[in-house]
Amino acid sequence: VQLVESGGGLVQAGGSLRLSCVASGSIFIINTMGWYRQAPGNQRELVASDTKGERINYADSVKGRFTISRDDAKNTVYLQMNSLKPEDTAVYYCYAKGRDADARWFEVWGQGTLVTVSS
Repeated sequence: VQLVESGGGLVQAGGSLRLSCVASGSIFIINTMGWYRQAPGNQRELVASDTKGERINYADSVKGRFTISRDDAKNTVYLQMNSLKPEDTAVYYCYAKGRDADARWFEVWGQGTLVTVSS
């Protein structure tokens, strides 16, 4: 199973970006999809996660500004980021956990996409 992210880039403070992440491979079900980020010198942190649309978690720092959504038919997760701040600058990583066609659990990460917010 592989994840491919897109949608990062450079944006001014107050602007918006939408990240996308598509999962491909031998997938039976994806239980959790989410986004993490890592800024230079910092540890990777959870931004938002969605467990089968039943439990959605957000980091306190992004609540009210970011929205995670899923399209299970397309094995895709999105992150709509509004009112971006310079402190949102980081490499954003997609994450997925589920079972493959052989019923084996998988946990995979995308390659990361850079989001830069200028002041």
